[in-house]
Amino acid sequence: MSSKIGLFYGSTTGNTESVADLIAEKIGFDKVHRIDIAADGLDTLHEYEHLILGIPTWDYGELQEDWADLWTIVEESQLAGKTCAVFGLGDQIGYGEWFLDAMGLLHKRMKEQGAEMVGYWSVEGYDFEASKALTDDGQNFVGLAIDEDCQQGETNERVTQWCQQVVAEFELD
Repeated sequence: MSSKIGLFYGSTTGNTESVADLIAEKIGFDKVHRIDIAADGLDTLHEYEHLILGIPTWDYGELQEDWADLWTIVEESQLAGKTCAVFGLGDQIGYGEWFLDAMGLLHKRMKEQGAEMVGYWSVEGYDFEASKALTDDGQNFVGLAIDEDCQQGETNERVTQWCQQVVAEFELD
């Protein structure tokens, strides 16, 4: 098993890829192996003890196309013994009724497949109507929430804080 963190992401516009790159930079390029699922799929998902998965929400709460194409693999993955954190991108103003729904769907699926989920993130500082990416108490997102459309200036600080949190929760520090 690899000692690196497997960081899998799908990105249509490049925003999720940019955030994935920033996460790898903050944690350390020597500790993170970035996998663009459009090019490399999910075949190596089982090789990592620690996973970070990035997904943007499209249209009205839909999965990003690369994730949608590979969803059957996600549904069939056995992830017991894996620790997983997710991050999602969405537009809380333009699509406030579906903010980060894809991240919520991915989190749910990974948890159902046996992964231990970490990396929950406070809803404080966001303004949206509804989200499938909320914890049961509604106080947190199930992963890092990024809005490059309305809060791009917050991204670097949010990623920095979340990476420190996730590294601690992965027990890698």
